[in-house]
Amino acid sequence: MNARLLHPQPLGIFPLPAAYLVIPAANGGADLCAALLTGHVPDDVPDYLRFYLQALAGDTDGAWQSLENDPSPEARYNRFVLRSNPEDYAQLRRTFDGELAALLDLVAYTAGIIDQPPDPEGCHGDVAACLLAAHAAYAMEHNQHEGACAMLQQAVAAVKDMSPLFAAQLLGDLAEMQVLDGDPDAAIQALREALALIGLQRLPDVRAHLVLRLGMLYQERAEGRRAMLLEASKCYQDALRFYTRETAPELYALAQNNLALVYLAMPLTEASDQLRKGIAVQALREALTVYTRETHPNMWSRAQLNLANALQYLPSANLHDHLVEAVGLYDELLATRDPRRDPAGYARILANQGNALAHLGNLTRARRQLHEARRLFAACDDTDALAGIDEVLQEIDRLEAAFGTEDGHGSVSAPAV
Repeated sequence: MNARLLHPQPLGIFPLPAAYLVIPAANGGADLCAALLTGHVPDDVPDYLRFYLQALAGDTDGAWQSLENDPSPEARYNRFVLRSNPEDYAQLRRTFDGELAALLDLVAYTAGIIDQPPDPEGCHGDVAACLLAAHAAYAMEHNQHEGACAMLQQAVAAVKDMSPLFAAQLLGDLAEMQVLDGDPDAAIQALREALALIGLQRLPDVRAHLVLRLGMLYQERAEGRRAMLLEASKCYQDALRFYTRETAPELYALAQNNLALVYLAMPLTEASDQLRKGIAVQALREALTVYTRETHPNMWSRAQLNLANALQYLPSANLHDHLVEAVGLYDELLATRDPRRDPAGYARILANQGNALAHLGNLTRARRQLHEARRLFAACDDTDALAGIDEVLQEIDRLEAAFGTEDGHGSVSAPAV
């Protein structure tokens, strides 16, 4: 049974199972394909095409029922996409040929009914791209990274002109493979090409995911370079136009946290960089509305520590209040850390808290925290950290010599460890 498929199809654009559904070449089918290829899902379609909208909405049972009495090859294939089982596969495989048979094998492979993806030989365009993407995933599972990247590049070339949104998502997959293969520069280029294909208005969730990943790559590659840090910040700001605390809390928090780290890492070379320090503090506060000690202990700990450190050096008329807040944040962190399990990490918190206390003029407690940090750093043979602590202690000695031992007479100007 050789059903001639309508082309191009919106294959691979939307999440499964819709990614593998086909639109029949019936009245209205071409219009629906054209809309879906741009990322637009119409509000209303003819009844015989309603199955696709139901599948997109997650109503796979409703979609299957909409197709139940349709004897066409496309409907039989689509029912298998929605409910895949070995018995139906065997029956359909005896009757299908051509592109529909290749797609049937692809769905069967995805469902675990067969062990290998089908051969893309003889297939073109959108169908070939789907099959090549499956072969790339298969190659990755078998540690054939070079072959996987090559097949994804073939898939992109096969579909870029007819289905830019599918090509953009394939480029996103290619970028992930290139990162694993140790080629982040190629991954950056792939993501930039993907974003150019996807445009500003198409599939905003996919675009936000791609731009967030691009920001992370820029950040990882920056090594203090201002230009790359600025590119990363633009990516995170772009992602935050889509992600919100309500709709995607974890991605929202990740983008806010990374934006803060980019701004904190940026060299102070322009007047606007001081403003960015304030934005970094606000971004960390936003991240901490999602990252809590109970739900995300590791991310909470990192964001809390970064916020406390940033508050010490935030240009503000409220420096005293910021230092008091930082000391409290360090106390919360110390309550969750075990110096026996992570002596160096515990010592860094003590050292930074000691520095904040010294800035406040609370020299007695500052000295106590710094000496404990020094003891732990000495046990770890961290000579650089010891030198930083000694610098702060020397400044405390100078202040005490000048003003006596009573707290509150002055604050140190030495940096935190």
